[in-house]
Amino acid sequence: MVSMQGRKKRGYSSPLRQENADATKQRIVAAATELMVGQGYSNTTMAEVAQRSGVAVPTLYISCPGGKPGLAKLVYDAALAGDVQPISQLNRPAVQAILEEPDVIGKLALYAVMASTIHQRVRPVFAVLRAAAIASAPDSGLPGVVSDIERERLAGTRGPVLHLESLGVLRPGLSSARAAEQIYALTSIEIFERLVDVCGWSAVEYEDWLTRMLTAVLLVPDPTDPDKNLDGVELGRPHGPAGP
Repeated sequence: MVSMQGRKKRGYSSPLRQENADATKQRIVAAATELMVGQGYSNTTMAEVAQRSGVAVPTLYISCPGGKPGLAKLVYDAALAGDVQPISQLNRPAVQAILEEPDVIGKLALYAVMASTIHQRVRPVFAVLRAAAIASAPDSGLPGVVSDIERERLAGTRGPVLHLESLGVLRPGLSSARAAEQIYALTSIEIFERLVDVCGWSAVEYEDWLTRMLTAVLLVPDPTDPDKNLDGVELGRPHGPAGP
């Protein structure tokens, strides 16, 4: 009887606790993002973030294990996902739309839109963290955070490759590891920055280019129309969710 009553109480209180924790994390992320992007990583203190987000400093450290570098990773991850909700990437609308798209080039086009949308969200945050990591001592923690971000990006490209392999459309002779590495390189934020910020491309132009590149390096060539594998892919902004 006692244990059943205890379980019932947890069932009612757990969603509320989770909602409160998510709201607190969202305030922390919003405050830290504004401060870091506005005044730089090195000029932002944990005390400032705590004050602006309305939490106690100990609460901030509990929410961000690893101190300030941990806070930087939390800010980046929130920008990557678009929120602080504990939803896996696989279960987000943009990824589900890719999995459900019947046409393989349509899948790559949706993937390109997702990559572009993510870059637009993370670009201000990552630019600050990247610059600060270069200027930081190796043992400060931030260079390790930036390295972890890159390793996670590479690991994340294996999912699309496995999906293409399961459909039997991956280019013959292309190993899954090399395919993942090519996706990792082509979807780097540095390429996005150069094409959009330096060359003046629009996001749609970047997405069309990325779809062509992914098609050319990943897919089985079309023997009936060799040009279609690179320059002849009919593109245009795909329909579907624009973010994860």
